[in-house]
Amino acid sequence: MLSDAVPALRCPVCQGSFVLRGAAPFSLGCVAGHNFDAAKQGYFNLLTGKGTVFEADTAEMVAARNDFLGAGHYAPLAEAIAELAAPVLAAPGSLVLDSGTGTGHYLRTVLDRTPAAAIGIDISKFALRRAARLNPGAINLVWDVWRPLPLADHAADAIIVVFAPRNPPEFARVLRPGGRMIVVTPRNGHLGEIAERTGMLGIEPGKDERLAESMQEFFTLADTIQLDVDLKLDGRDIADVAFMGPAGHHLERSALLASTAAETSVHATAKFTLSVFIAAEQGS
Repeated sequence: MLSDAVPALRCPVCQGSFVLRGAAPFSLGCVAGHNFDAAKQGYFNLLTGKGTVFEADTAEMVAARNDFLGAGHYAPLAEAIAELAAPVLAAPGSLVLDSGTGTGHYLRTVLDRTPAAAIGIDISKFALRRAARLNPGAINLVWDVWRPLPLADHAADAIIVVFAPRNPPEFARVLRPGGRMIVVTPRNGHLGEIAERTGMLGIEPGKDERLAESMQEFFTLADTIQLDVDLKLDGRDIADVAFMGPAGHHLERSALLASTAAETSVHATAKFTLSVFIAAEQGS
């Protein structure tokens, strides 16, 4: 339920605890009197001050992602994430943070397999509108991951980060000792059959090594899993997968659809790395 995740939240203004007030659309209020009303679509915007300089995904990019993921193309990835998260989310009262939740697709699979409460954060209000519909029992927040997270220390049992920015010090602060963080990144050759001709951004060499290096001060790398998913895509699928990622900020959707319209059955391979990090035990 929505209320199950509220004790983990902290007010971004005063760091006080929240209570959930009213009926849908709800309000989050702290003891100091700072209130944040839910949008009519069900998500909360906790950003204060100047907001963020981070470029949020557009409504068109989010729609493309929703269509592509909804077609089940990345279902094996969602199942792998859920399997890795499940051991630390089995107990009642456990909490998962989905940082960069997007449309909530991967979090939905985790929640289907565990009793955990959930918080999803993203900078795109267009993504969170869909996430709130898909995961109405989760707290969905507009938030900038580069800011201190609006969560209490050691509040989360698991964190999932799928193709999203990472803030290691803050993730370490909010993850309980012994908790688990699952980070998903694309591997070299990801969708190589279609990437270049659709304008998708390439994978930087040494990406996985840099990820491990950035995390080593705060986490122990427990496991690295390479997952390949064979795909059969039509023209609309190709346009969607190209447009739903970072390249979507620079591509024209109409041009993509026109260039892929004649495609009916293209084989491509999605190549992922799932890195499992364990939070350091207190005193270690």
